[in-house]
Amino acid sequence: MDSDPDEAALAGEEADDAFGVRVVPVGPDAAGARIDKVLADRLPELSRARVQALIAEGRVSRDGAAVADASAKAQAGDYRLEIPPPVAATPQPEAIPLSVLYEDADLIVIDKPAGMAVHPAPGSESGTLVNALLRHCGDSLSGIGGVARPGIVHRIDKDTSGIVVVAKTDAAHQGLSALFAAHDIERVYVALTRGAPRQIRGTIEGAIGRSSADRKKMALVRGGGRHAITHYAVERVFGPAERPLAARLSCQLETGRTHQIRVHLASVGAPCLGDPLYGSGPPAAPVRAAIAEAGLRRQALHAAVLGFRHPVTGEALRFESLLPPDMAALQALLENL
Repeated sequence: MDSDPDEAALAGEEADDAFGVRVVPVGPDAAGARIDKVLADRLPELSRARVQALIAEGRVSRDGAAVADASAKAQAGDYRLEIPPPVAATPQPEAIPLSVLYEDADLIVIDKPAGMAVHPAPGSESGTLVNALLRHCGDSLSGIGGVARPGIVHRIDKDTSGIVVVAKTDAAHQGLSALFAAHDIERVYVALTRGAPRQIRGTIEGAIGRSSADRKKMALVRGGGRHAITHYAVERVFGPAERPLAARLSCQLETGRTHQIRVHLASVGAPCLGDPLYGSGPPAAPVRAAIAEAGLRRQALHAAVLGFRHPVTGEALRFESLLPPDMAALQALLENL
């Protein structure tokens, strides 16, 4: 989840059912463009990197002849892609320390550090929250042996810190999933941003889908995408009041889409500081200096509050997490601007 949570997907960057044979007609209008880009543009369920991998594996052909080079120029004809079914991941238990905020027989609440992916994925096959939980919880996690991400009902980005709840039983898993689907969860994030939105409070609303310009990014889209709503409040500004250099925002999620807060804040001209994807230009020199001194090497976004009703006992639970050291240090430096 921002990566905000994305309750309906939980499948990483590509859908788990994106396999089988695809036939893609390519007309003369695309001639001269790179074939990997042409095919990726026509198959939104596949990333360009995935298309490149299929070509390297000999799974892409044109009119019966294999495509050998992903950088080759597209030619008119029918391209055939053979997409194999995904191989189920088998994450291994790893002795990784966890900051446990709450645990009972049904669920566990973790304060996740920045730099830890929630579940195994390409580029993060180990060292994830799931690997740590397999060691910590053993066979008590929901879905053990059945899914690649046992117990995970929502997620936050690898480089976003903060609170995550994980189910340990099937009953808790089903109950938490229902709460997220109904948006019956309190989720509050703290963001340190470049500048500040014009309005001190507001709601950002708009469908989020994959960017047509850069497939590694999400964007507000006119057609397709998934409806997303973020409520924000400017808690304080740093620098001149009439033109703040930075700000601290509280962001409450009504929905949970991939990169939701990061995309929404960037859309109102206040991207998270340190965000490598949505920063859209460097902050002012004093803010850059503060970022360097604080040692911030990721987006300044923290999942600070998570509140929900226990899916088994019905008890009202609410957890808070203080800013981690890098964001706390940055905020202290920004207060001196």
